[in-house]
Amino acid sequence: MPQSLSVVYCHLVFSTKDRTPWLTDADLRGCLHAYMGECSKRLDCPPVRVGGLADHVHILALLGRTITQSDWIKELKRTSHLWLEDQTSPLREFRWQSGYAIFSVSPSNRDKVESYIIHQETNHRKRSYQDEMRGLLRKHGMEWDERYVWD
Repeated sequence: MPQSLSVVYCHLVFSTKDRTPWLTDADLRGCLHAYMGECSKRLDCPPVRVGGLADHVHILALLGRTITQSDWIKELKRTSHLWLEDQTSPLREFRWQSGYAIFSVSPSNRDKVESYIIHQETNHRKRSYQDEMRGLLRKHGMEWDERYVWD
């Protein structure tokens, strides 16, 4: 086949440093999510949905063929951090956590994950970010060490 084709959906999740709720302003958070979506698109990783709450973000995107997961995530964090610092002086201290979790998503589950991201506020009325993350890690059969997940 002379053409290279790829459909790899990824669900990326990461939090603010120490889960500090920096993103309480819903308008700012919406603008941040839109900005992150644009950055992802420029990196040839078209976003399907970007969402989250005051202390974390979820991104469902198609991973581009020419970028590694780590380069995509590093650039998303770097550019969004710089963008946030420019928005208002209190955000000059803003930081993302150093780690992240990324999960593969089959095309048949894409809509379900997108809905999950859309309904973050409802999801978090019932459980914390930490419980959400533990559930995702278990669901995907990942092992983790609690000492290093929550920076």
